[in-house]
Amino acid sequence: MQTKVFLKESEIPKKWYNIAADLPSPLQPPLGPDGKPVSPDMLAPVFPMNLIEQEVSQERWIDIPEGVLEILYRWRPSPLHRAHHLEKALGTPARIYYKNESVSPAGSHKPNTAVAQAWYNKQFGIKKLATETGAGQWGSALAFACSLIGLECKVFMVRISFEQKPMRKVMMQTWGATCIPSPSPETKAGRDVLEKHPDTPGSLGIAISEAVEAAVTDPTGQTRYSLGSVLNHVLLHQTIIGLEAKKQLKKIGEKKVDIVIGCAGGGSNFAGLSFPFANDKIHGAAIDIIPVEPASCPTLTKGPFIYDHGDIAKMTPLLPMHSLGHSFVPDSIHAGGLRYHGMAPLVSQGVVEGLFRPMAIQQNECFRAALLFAKTEGIIIAPETSHAVAVVIRKAKEAKEEGKEKVIIFNLSGHGLMDLNGYDAFLHGRLVDHELHQDEVDAALCELKGLPLPTVNRTGKW
Repeated sequence: MQTKVFLKESEIPKKWYNIAADLPSPLQPPLGPDGKPVSPDMLAPVFPMNLIEQEVSQERWIDIPEGVLEILYRWRPSPLHRAHHLEKALGTPARIYYKNESVSPAGSHKPNTAVAQAWYNKQFGIKKLATETGAGQWGSALAFACSLIGLECKVFMVRISFEQKPMRKVMMQTWGATCIPSPSPETKAGRDVLEKHPDTPGSLGIAISEAVEAAVTDPTGQTRYSLGSVLNHVLLHQTIIGLEAKKQLKKIGEKKVDIVIGCAGGGSNFAGLSFPFANDKIHGAAIDIIPVEPASCPTLTKGPFIYDHGDIAKMTPLLPMHSLGHSFVPDSIHAGGLRYHGMAPLVSQGVVEGLFRPMAIQQNECFRAALLFAKTEGIIIAPETSHAVAVVIRKAKEAKEEGKEKVIIFNLSGHGLMDLNGYDAFLHGRLVDHELHQDEVDAALCELKGLPLPTVNRTGKW
């Protein structure tokens, strides 16, 4: 009974996979406020040109620099686990696997792109990175990467998570970063929000505005912005997860995967596991690929496919994505990393095309799944990951009812050892499910009237 599948360091993928090269319907471009496509030069005050080149690339495979690999070797390749004990508890004929990204120094998948982004910025001559973080996993990862590579790091952390997860702040400070609750009085974007809503829990859209403003207003020109999800180059860096997983499944003798599952906030960890499998689906494989989101922030399941800004102050370009509106402030659930109003354009186009089939889950079901996982597999998972586990359990039970030996794989995107307040609230009956009503969505979307609309391109194959 093999529980873990390892790769040798020599077997680590040497290239990232760019799904933009294989999408049946090409991704539509980001737009400026005038409705015209954004050129690479227009992004230069925000990102270094070497990352902008990746953002717009149509190359299928992009080399991972040796300098990035040297740092990734500290914890990669990450193990693939067979969830034997969860399978036994469920009495399912399904074989359940999970890619364990909690083994990174920061405890999540986020360092896969944090290291790459910090490295590329350093090569470009940048001295400081500004960013936002929801639950703190991304802020911790970028602080870790900047510490190793030699960059200053400032993190605007969504206020509700800053209060709920104080140890995340300590992690960032341990690696030398500055962590500020958002909205803050440090930026015009933050001051504007605080003036209107002094008691706001904050949102990723607000924190992004603050971080972008901090980058573009640096008079020295030595600060750039770094994003932990949504953008093409971020999802690209995460595909090392799925590429490793495919090698590991082959090693253990699995010839076919039936279901691929990941939680989805901005899209990075879901894409990291699923995009290499989506390539197989594009070329004929029968795979059910499921992004799972919170019912209180159902971007993919209730948000329309539109052009919208990634932040509340509209400092980012208009992106073609599923969105609940850039001014939308989600309920204060404990899965802080999934509280984002939009979705990665590459994931959104995959949903439009029918490659991905999104689901939305309430947080109490997620924590019930997390407790079962802890009592069987032993790992206390992040509240974000619990969304994936909840759907894994649903699918494993369906396999039992159907009597089918399905192969299910999901991304364990991070551990929950810094998220025990959420577990405490669940264990003591303080967690409340929140159903987002359509009038809340309509209110957030009303200010988008007049913006361009993306074309709904699909081949109809799925």
